[in-house]
Amino acid sequence: MEVVASIVSGAVVETGRPLCGSIYSTIKKIVKGPVQQLDLLESHMKSLMVRRDDAAKEMEFAEREGRVIKGQATAWVGEVDELKRKCDQIQEAKSSRCFLSCITKRYRISTKVAEHLKEIERLLEGGSSLAGSVAFNYSEVKEVEHIPGPSIQDQTASVSEDVDKIMTLLSEDKNRIIGIWGMGGVGKTNLVRNLNNELLENNSNMPFRCVLWVTVSKNLDIKKLQMEIASRLGLNDLKESSGADRIAIQLHRRLKEESFLLILDDVWKKIDLDKLGVPRPEDHRGCKIILTSRSLDVCRDMLTDVEVKMSVLRDEDAWQLFSRYATDVVSSDHITPFAKAICRECEGLPLAIITMGAAMRGKKNPEVWKHALNQLRRSVPCAAGVEEELYKPLKWSYDSLEGKDLKTCFLYCSLFPEDFSIKIDELVWYWLAEGLIDDREKYDDFYSRGISLIENLKDSCLLEDGSSEGTVKMHDVVRDVSIWIASTCSEDGSKSLVRSGNGLKEISATELSSSLKRVSFMNNDLERLPDDSVIQCSEASTLLLENNSRLDLIPERFLEGFEALRVLNISGIRIKSLPVSLLQLDDLRALRLNNCKYLEKLPSLERLSRLLVLDLSGTCIRELPRGLEQLCNLRHLNLCRTDGLFQAVQAGIISKLSSLEVLDMSESGYIWKLKGGVNEEQACIEELQCLERLQVLSIRLKWNPSHSSQDTIISLTNRLKAFQIAIVSPLPGGPFLSIPYRVYTKQLRRNLLVPPLSQPSRAQRCVLMDGIDLSGGQIRCWLSNASYLRLKSCLGLDEMLQDLVINSVGSFACLKNLVICCSHSSFWIEGRTAQYDLLPNLEELHLIEFGGVESISELIKHLGLTFQRLKTIIVIDGGEMKYLLSLGNSIRTMPNLEEIVVRSCYNLEELFNYLPLHEINIAPDPITPKLQKLKLENLPKLRNLCWDEKTWPGNKVEVDVRNCNLLSTEQ
Repeated sequence: MEVVASIVSGAVVETGRPLCGSIYSTIKKIVKGPVQQLDLLESHMKSLMVRRDDAAKEMEFAEREGRVIKGQATAWVGEVDELKRKCDQIQEAKSSRCFLSCITKRYRISTKVAEHLKEIERLLEGGSSLAGSVAFNYSEVKEVEHIPGPSIQDQTASVSEDVDKIMTLLSEDKNRIIGIWGMGGVGKTNLVRNLNNELLENNSNMPFRCVLWVTVSKNLDIKKLQMEIASRLGLNDLKESSGADRIAIQLHRRLKEESFLLILDDVWKKIDLDKLGVPRPEDHRGCKIILTSRSLDVCRDMLTDVEVKMSVLRDEDAWQLFSRYATDVVSSDHITPFAKAICRECEGLPLAIITMGAAMRGKKNPEVWKHALNQLRRSVPCAAGVEEELYKPLKWSYDSLEGKDLKTCFLYCSLFPEDFSIKIDELVWYWLAEGLIDDREKYDDFYSRGISLIENLKDSCLLEDGSSEGTVKMHDVVRDVSIWIASTCSEDGSKSLVRSGNGLKEISATELSSSLKRVSFMNNDLERLPDDSVIQCSEASTLLLENNSRLDLIPERFLEGFEALRVLNISGIRIKSLPVSLLQLDDLRALRLNNCKYLEKLPSLERLSRLLVLDLSGTCIRELPRGLEQLCNLRHLNLCRTDGLFQAVQAGIISKLSSLEVLDMSESGYIWKLKGGVNEEQACIEELQCLERLQVLSIRLKWNPSHSSQDTIISLTNRLKAFQIAIVSPLPGGPFLSIPYRVYTKQLRRNLLVPPLSQPSRAQRCVLMDGIDLSGGQIRCWLSNASYLRLKSCLGLDEMLQDLVINSVGSFACLKNLVICCSHSSFWIEGRTAQYDLLPNLEELHLIEFGGVESISELIKHLGLTFQRLKTIIVIDGGEMKYLLSLGNSIRTMPNLEEIVVRSCYNLEELFNYLPLHEINIAPDPITPKLQKLKLENLPKLRNLCWDEKTWPGNKVEVDVRNCNLLSTEQ
């Protein structure tokens, strides 16, 4: 029907002709036309094949010269060959009988021939444009271009080490995209520039055909990057007027045939490689990408295979760099102390060191150096160019933070002193009190939000880990920039006054103005506060006066000028009472009075109805403050180390704090008991069950072996996120044990007894038992609920172990940390062995001042321990211990053990010994394949670490051996 329709339509094209004539004419063309068209097709195809053969010879010649064929040339030849195949099929049909007899087939062939003739015409035009340019001319494209700057020989040793590190990563095939990140000015660009130039100097073994360098910068312009790459590749025929998509296609086609290293310097946000026109490394094995960024999140968004964080310079490298820019004037006896102090203020940040060194270059007057140092310590740009060349570039990181609240959270961290480790828990509660985190959220939610904000700031290199776990701090230069922003150009127009850690003895009232939003005088030597004039800080929401140990009075008039305060911290001062003006701070959300050692009594607090946080830890209060029960919004109450409370926690007060989420009474003088064990006027443990929002609890509890007592406590702790229950027993004729056991903590750099509860994400569930008789078997319920168990000076250990083996119906999977100290046990249970590992998830085992055992093998045997997850084992003062443990059929290896500490075990002869060889079924495995730290001290009889040196880890182990005189140095 199609053919008939075509004939008919052709017959009526020209109106006015007789219908029969039109039909006859059309049929005549169908019968005769294909023969003539096939002849024409054959002729044109011969011309195209001549051009195709010329192009193929040119491509072959170019390949012999080592040049890369253009993708469009290869594609053109392929299209010609495919068209030739189709034309040959039509020519074969020409001689067939069907061709002569079938009008329908002739019509269809006629149509195809017309199409092929048009295609030949297109390909002839394309072949003309390819003539003489089927391959790239690499004589115009250098493999690596030199990037101007100091040579690696003229720089610090750390730069050379970093270049070697990146070169090693490049050599590993698995690392396709490498991210180098770090704070602004730390030397990321300098590193990749030196890497680029090193590849230029030593390009004989370079695995890339070319190295491409482009600077991205904060304002991403895809077309600009495309044109830079195109120019580097010698693609001068690419026109900037073309669309970005078209350029991307041509770049991709070109780069797909190339082995290259692309260096993307100063990346601020994710770059879509497809839009840029760069082949993805996973699809093109001949390419790799290095990018530098201030943000770890950018590296993650770019799907980096490895991220390398740039560190600041070591002290000696920092001084070397500073001296180079400041010249030899720094060697003057009058200048050197100031110069070194200024260099230290730069905290190893290369940009700060170079800027300050150049600013002080050749200056010979010591007073000028002294002034510069003082200005630096006050976070004020101290010399010409410092603001423009140092502060403003670093401010870009602040500007890139998303959201006003995140920026304010960052600026808040500058209130703390230089090099100060800020407690994460304290910081999050400050942000909540300030309204930077939604105070309508529950504890878990707002705390997670706070942690997320902190991680964002860390990933942007604006915060870093503090000196202890659970803390963060600011790099000194970042803090200076933050103070500069907060005091001059913050987005909300408010200012901060930061005088923390400056050694001030008094405050000038003239500095305290109504434009201030936050004020910090913490960690000074203040002796008094202004009292002779009215303070005008009506907009200030935070006032930090913490750790001014000489300050013994808060004048009434002083706080009257801070009427809008939300956060007030007057911790660590010598006050004995609080001013009445404190109670006029109706909007106060956080009041911290911790470590006010002389503070015995507080005024009634009922007016502070919006208070969220009240910290009275380390004070001398003898009773709970009046009006506490009226604080219906209180969420965090800290009564830690309040030894004076004793009997003075009145009944019915804490239970009325309906919003309470965190109650910390660790090391308090008050010991909680069941209702039947206290006077009617005293708070009992049942009151805590009324606190429906309670998430974190830390208390001391009187030991009561009755099942009803344990059921009450367990039902309470089961619904908590984290807890620390210190179960104590009264000593004959004396007070309860109130001081935690902290021996060896400093030496081991860890708190063996009280892991931090401040971070809900850790969900620590700690049980601390002091002086308890464990022989009754009541410990099983605690083992089922605790992640951390410390047994100190406890009796009945052997009976407890026997009960666990006999009566346990399952393993205690929650327990991860076990500490046994000041105890005596043989670990011997006659004829009894657990059928399965009772502590399958144990990660840390500490035995301190422990007697009665030759090794811990009996403990392992009877409790069925396999130590498959054990990461740390610490043994201190094990008097009778001869070896740590025996290895045999039950345990041949501890696959996750990372740290071993053994000290003051005066009879220890060997760390690990094996059962007799005939008792071991197979050859011994490596004992500790993941060991990282080994510390051995005061072990006078130690001769060997293990029986077979082949079982000792081959990886690099940090070893610290002291007073082990018989131990072979070869081990």
